[in-house]
Amino acid sequence: MPWYYEDKPCAGMKEDLGARLLRLDCVLQEGKSPLQCLKEGNCKALKYSFFECKRSMLDTRSRFRGRKGYWYYYVESKTK
Repeated sequence: MPWYYEDKPCAGMKEDLGARLLRLDCVLQEGKSPLQCLKEGNCKALKYSFFECKRSMLDTRSRFRGRKGYWYYYVESKTK
Protein backbone atom coordinates (compact mmCIF):
# COMPACT_ATOMS: atom_id res chain seq x y z
CA MET A 1 0.00 0.00 0.00
CA PRO A 2 1.39 3.45 -0.86
CA TRP A 3 2.45 5.65 2.04
CA TYR A 4 -0.21 8.29 1.34
CA TYR A 5 -2.98 5.74 1.99
CA GLU A 6 -1.72 4.59 5.37
CA ASP A 7 -3.43 7.31 7.39
CA LYS A 8 -6.69 7.34 5.46
CA PRO A 9 -9.60 5.26 6.74
CA CYS A 10 -10.93 2.49 4.50
CA ALA A 11 -7.88 2.74 2.23
CA GLY A 12 -7.13 -0.98 2.45
CA MET A 13 -10.65 -1.90 1.43
CA LYS A 14 -10.59 0.50 -1.47
CA GLU A 15 -7.32 -0.94 -2.71
CA ASP A 16 -8.55 -4.52 -2.33
CA LEU A 17 -11.78 -3.76 -4.16
CA GLY A 18 -9.91 -2.16 -7.04
CA ALA A 19 -7.43 -5.02 -7.29
CA ARG A 20 -10.21 -7.60 -7.20
CA LEU A 21 -12.18 -5.80 -9.91
CA LEU A 22 -9.15 -5.76 -12.20
CA ARG A 23 -8.76 -9.56 -11.81
CA LEU A 24 -12.36 -10.42 -12.72
CA ASP A 25 -13.12 -12.48 -15.83
CA CYS A 26 -15.60 -9.76 -16.72
CA VAL A 27 -12.72 -7.29 -17.18
CA LEU A 28 -10.02 -9.61 -18.50
CA GLN A 29 -11.96 -11.76 -20.94
CA GLU A 30 -15.01 -9.72 -21.88
CA GLY A 31 -13.16 -6.39 -22.03
CA LYS A 32 -15.62 -4.46 -19.89
CA SER A 33 -14.61 -1.66 -17.55
CA PRO A 34 -14.38 -2.39 -13.80
CA LEU A 35 -17.27 0.02 -13.20
CA GLN A 36 -19.52 -1.93 -15.58
CA CYS A 37 -18.63 -5.19 -13.83
CA LEU A 38 -19.34 -3.62 -10.44
CA LYS A 39 -22.76 -2.43 -11.64
CA GLU A 40 -23.54 -5.94 -12.91
CA GLY A 41 -23.24 -7.23 -9.36
CA ASN A 42 -19.71 -8.61 -9.10
CA CYS A 43 -17.79 -8.28 -5.80
CA LYS A 44 -20.90 -7.55 -3.77
CA ALA A 45 -19.28 -8.44 -0.43
CA LEU A 46 -16.28 -6.15 -0.90
CA LYS A 47 -18.48 -3.37 -2.23
CA TYR A 48 -20.77 -3.64 0.78
CA SER A 49 -17.83 -3.73 3.20
CA PHE A 50 -16.35 -0.62 1.62
CA PHE A 51 -19.74 1.11 1.81
CA GLU A 52 -20.14 0.21 5.49
CA CYS A 53 -16.65 1.47 6.28
CA LYS A 54 -17.33 4.79 4.57
CA ARG A 55 -20.71 5.08 6.27
CA SER A 56 -19.19 4.41 9.68
CA MET A 57 -16.96 7.44 9.16
CA LEU A 58 -20.07 9.63 9.26
CA ASP A 59 -21.74 7.79 12.12
CA THR A 60 -21.30 9.61 15.43
CA ARG A 61 -21.65 6.33 17.33
CA SER A 62 -18.41 5.13 15.76
CA ARG A 63 -16.55 7.32 18.23
CA PHE A 64 -17.48 4.79 20.88
CA ARG A 65 -17.72 1.59 18.87
CA GLY A 66 -14.83 2.14 16.49
CA ARG A 67 -14.81 2.24 12.72
CA LYS A 68 -16.11 -0.81 10.90
CA GLY A 69 -13.64 -2.69 8.77
CA TYR A 70 -12.45 -6.16 7.91
CA TRP A 71 -12.22 -7.26 11.53
CA TYR A 72 -15.86 -6.30 12.16
CA TYR A 73 -17.12 -8.51 9.34
CA TYR A 74 -14.82 -11.37 10.31
CA VAL A 75 -16.18 -11.38 13.86
CA GLU A 76 -19.79 -11.01 12.70
CA SER A 77 -19.49 -13.96 10.31
CA LYS A 78 -17.98 -16.15 13.05
CA THR A 79 -20.74 -15.38 15.57
CA LYS A 80 -23.59 -16.30 13.22
